[in-house]
Amino acid sequence: MSRIITSIRNGRGLPAYAAFVIGFMVLVILEGAVVRATGSGAGCGAHWPLCNGEILPHHPRLATIIEFIHRSLTGMCTTLVAVLIAWTFLARPRGDRVRHAAIATGILLITEGALGALLVLGHYVENNASTARVIVQCVHFTNTMLLLAAMTLTWWWLRPRDLTPLCPTGRTAGVLALLATLLTGATGSVAALADTLFPSPSLHAALAQDFSATTPLLIRMRWIHPTAALLAFAATLWLLPQLKATPRRWLAVLLFLQLALGIADVLLLAPLSLQVLHLLFADLYWIALVAAGSSLLEPRLDTTA
Repeated sequence: MSRIITSIRNGRGLPAYAAFVIGFMVLVILEGAVVRATGSGAGCGAHWPLCNGEILPHHPRLATIIEFIHRSLTGMCTTLVAVLIAWTFLARPRGDRVRHAAIATGILLITEGALGALLVLGHYVENNASTARVIVQCVHFTNTMLLLAAMTLTWWWLRPRDLTPLCPTGRTAGVLALLATLLTGATGSVAALADTLFPSPSLHAALAQDFSATTPLLIRMRWIHPTAALLAFAATLWLLPQLKATPRRWLAVLLFLQLALGIADVLLLAPLSLQVLHLLFADLYWIALVAAGSSLLEPRLDTTA
């Protein structure tokens, strides 16, 4: 027993556990996309955190099951994060940057839950296409990305490795890539919402809607997502030569895969399966980018040496 306690205090297995928490968080994000794409956000009624005022819904319809699964996964993820924070504080000394990343994870998880509650209690679900929903949706997904980034830093900094800070040029490219990717994610949630609420019968019709003055604002905002994606693509291409061989290869593969999935998503009119696949690899790309850009938080290189 004492050996187990010693192992826990030494943090043995903590990096693997942190990686597991990230994987579970990605699952929660993907299931959240299913909730949005199927219009199941009101499946539990105007109740939060209970479902239709009950802990376990009775005689649920499909939308209720989908929303209840999402809330259940979110609750389990909250428990996993609480354990991660407690274990990190037990295994790492005061002032350690891993503790700071774990604290950020906890704070962002709280705001994530609050924004989820706002979507439900504010009725920003189902067929609501208001400007307020667009704003809340953008803020919610941005917070999700920041939460995933904090989790990634917690895991990445727990791993023993050779830290090589980026040169000043690489730091600039890294900052631009991270900011542009955040913008891509936020605008992507808007584009996905537009595709859900206003599906198009054909690619030609979808393009016509994008440039029509009579279509809803939500549709006319779809162009922002591919524009932001191109900016993120260019910034990441600038960053890639500044990285070591292994992270450069992983990031490059995920970058071009995301580009291909994004194009397919547009050409095939965003079917649910492709939306989920696109989001999955977007999350993996974001994790890889945050890990590769983690040296932005390291001391600057002394270029005069």
